This record gives sequence, C-alpha cells and structure tokens, in this order.
Amino acid sequence: MIKLKSPKEIEKIKRASLIVAQALDLAATMMEPGIPTSEVDHAVDAFIRSRGGRPAFKGYGDPRKPFPTATCISIDEEVVHGIPGSRKLETGMIVGVDVGVEIDGYFGDSARTYPIGEVSEEKKRLMAATRDALDLAIKTIVPNVTHLSDIGHAVQSRVEREGFSVVRDLVGHGIGQHLHEEPQIPNYGSPGRGVVLKPGMVLAIEPMINAGTYAVKVLRDGWTVVTVDGKPSAHYEHTVAILETGVERLTIANAN
Repeated sequence: MIKLKSPKEIEKIKRASLIVAQALDLAATMMEPGIPTSEVDHAVDAFIRSRGGRPAFKGYGDPRKPFPTATCISIDEEVVHGIPGSRKLETGMIVGVDVGVEIDGYFGDSARTYPIGEVSEEKKRLMAATRDALDLAIKTIVPNVTHLSDIGHAVQSRVEREGFSVVRDLVGHGIGQHLHEEPQIPNYGSPGRGVVLKPGMVLAIEPMINAGTYAVKVLRDGWTVVTVDGKPSAHYEHTVAILETGVERLTIANAN
C-alpha cells in the first residue's frame, strides 16, 4: 500500500533530505586520491549526528548481519552497498556514495557518483548518462497523469541510447516513516503501466546503470553488489515529493 504524505510529513522528510544533501556535499570535498573510504564514512557519520540526525544505513537489515557503516561507498564495478574500509581512493576510479538520514521519525535518501581525478571517457559518459536519466525521470512526472512505469521507461530509454544497461535486480522506492516503502520503482519497462502518481507520494528515484551487462551479483560480505563482467557502474538518486503543483527535489542542499 502506498501511503500519501501530508504537507507536514513532507516537511519532515525535507528536513532529513537536506541533511543528506549536505552530507553528500561534504563527501564531495573528500573525493581525492589517497583518502581511505573509512575516512569519508566517519566524516559523514559525524556530520549527520551533529545535525541531530541518525545515519539510516548503519544497523540496517538482518540483525544477524546488519549494514555496518553510515554510508555505502561503491567503487567502479561495485554497483551499490559497498562497505567503507581501509581501501584508498585512486585516480581513475568512479565512486558512488549513498547516504540515508532519519530525523524525528522521517527519512531522506540520495546518492551521487564522483570521479577521482581524470577518469576514462567511458566512465565520463556513464556518469553523464546516469545523471541525465535521473533528471529525465523526475521531469517525466506530472501529478495525476504519469504512471509509475513511465519513470523506468525514461531511465531505460536514456541510457540504452549510449549502449549502457539498467540494473534489474535493484529498484528505487517510496520513502517516509520507513527508509523503504511502497512502491518499488524499477528503472526499466514499458510506459503507461502501474499506479498513477499522485500528490502526497514521496519517492526515492535511483538509476543504477552499468557500462556492460545488467547482470549483478552479491559478494561474500552479504552486501556489496557488483557487475558480473567487472565493468563500471554509476548510481544517482534523489528523494522527490509529488505535489499538486509538480515535483520537488528534496535532496538538494539549497532546499528551503
């Protein structure tokens, strides 16, 4: 069941989302060769807590093996859910940083992919296509008109023109009082299917796009998702609210 949010609830999600955006801005300043991913994670964790929030990913999942860190940091062929550690950033890498925040019972969620120094042309195109796909997907939404599948169709159409592929095992999601709510939002598919998007829906839209095959697998750590062919992947995400007047991106640092 998709829960429609009241204006007051959307304001609470916006508060969490602003902290997410600011945390990602902080992470951006640390995307330099030689920086351990754990250092980025610790800085983001401390920042979130300094703003009164809670890192939403830390402790998430199965209590027997919860996610151990505040951020997901995924490098090159790592699609999502990479666990920060001693590995250092190196020139030529692309690095996906995913951040979630909970404050006063409401969540925000966003991700960006950063180049470390000069990266290959393929990686540049991959990042640009994924970022553009997210932008197009959001611009596709017209309240009370757009169907859920129109989001995925916009993403797929954009990235496949570049010869890239859409990860099919992972999806975007609704968000609010829980980090993951209905509906699930695939990044591919035919248009005009699924529920009509209505004011009060809050969605985390997140294209995950591979340079090679769409096939992925999970590493032995139980979390890190990688491409099966070892080719790079990019990930961008925004939390957005559907309003009577249109769509508002909540995970931007200049949100009012």
